Amino acid sequence: MMNRPSRLQHGFTLIELIMVIVILGIVGAMVAVFMRKPIDAYFDTARRAALSDAADTVVRRMSRDIRKALPNSLRQANNQCIEFIPTKTGGRYRADVDASGNGDFLDFSKSDNSFDMFGANSALADQQIVKDDLIAVYNLGIPGADAYAGDNTSRVTVVQTGSLAGETKIRINGKKFPFASPNNRFQVIPGNEAIVSYVCTGGNLYRNSNYAYASSCPATGGSLMASGVTCKFIYNGSDLQRNGLVQIELAISQGGETVSLYHEINVNNTP
Repeated sequence: MMNRPSRLQHGFTLIELIMVIVILGIVGAMVAVFMRKPIDAYFDTARRAALSDAADTVVRRMSRDIRKALPNSLRQANNQCIEFIPTKTGGRYRADVDASGNGDFLDFSKSDNSFDMFGANSALADQQIVKDDLIAVYNLGIPGADAYAGDNTSRVTVVQTGSLAGETKIRINGKKFPFASPNNRFQVIPGNEAIVSYVCTGGNLYRNSNYAYASSCPATGGSLMASGVTCKFIYNGSDLQRNGLVQIELAISQGGETVSLYHEINVNNTP
């Protein structure tokens, strides 16, 4: 009996497999070279966007705080720190009785412990005047009329319905205010945040608040606003005849990338 020839078996040799692996490696390396730059560009763009967003957030927060500063309260110990007294709201006080002789007016000739504010406190929504807030009248930032020294501020003790309809009575610790406001206006300093400063130190930017008044900015501490920061603050505004101007130069660095911002903030120094 004759044996049938076996079928031929086909496959890859080891040399062919090695050649395929080498070719795939070469193709993969070429593709990686072409794709590396777009991928690096994507990560660079994402990093720059994150830095820009961080810098913009810091500048917006500073702008919002500074624009609400008590007139003539901004001061600088150096170009790495800016300090001010914040306000939450303001209003107009009654300067005299009405035609019928009614109303509780703010008396500047002696120590007074209450006055009527035009308007309802409830209409101020989340900015309502509450116990322990501070009332400031005509802050000039000079000796005798300096809120830092307490010359023209007094703490609120009670807020209640005014002597006349549509008015609010504000009771305060007895105070003889040095100067009346030409427009009968007052500002309200929040009792839980009587002072605010922004300080750049050690490559970090901090926001400090509600600490004791002092002649200089706090050195460290507070809430960390940003890291990898260099900054410079410039304030021009000692002339009461015009608004002040705060200039902020801020640079944030990370991963070899740096984003720089320059921002100007107008400050109303009319008390």
